Amino acid sequence: MNRNRMNLTKPKLRMAALALTATLTVPALASCDAISTAMDCANTAVAIANSVNDLQQAVSNAGNSVQDTQNALNQIDTDLKKIKDSTGNADLGKAVDSMSTAVRNVRTSVEQGNTAPDIKPVADAAAEISKVCTPG
Repeated sequence: MNRNRMNLTKPKLRMAALALTATLTVPALASCDAISTAMDCANTAVAIANSVNDLQQAVSNAGNSVQDTQNALNQIDTDLKKIKDSTGNADLGKAVDSMSTAVRNVRTSVEQGNTAPDIKPVADAAAEISKVCTPG
């Protein structure tokens, strides 16, 4: 069942990578706000894609070490805090808040002994961040 969850989230990780590519092609004559948003989103896309990938790997290997899942969740929390502290974009801030909630729910599930928590809401929140970061 974990494999199915992982397969569902791979397209969302690709969306994050596409968002990163799209934000790096912002025209040089764009307004400062657009450039700031693009930079926020570029940083977000990289951090989120890496963190969600780490979480997927940790959850799929949870039988080996639940601590790996906890470490991945801690890293996501750290990345989200950095993003939240550095963005002035309200939509990106809301998307980060949604992802923080999803991460908190996975953490609670793991702390209650679930070695195969549902991480789809985390991937969904990552997709929402990618959507906010996609121009147009």
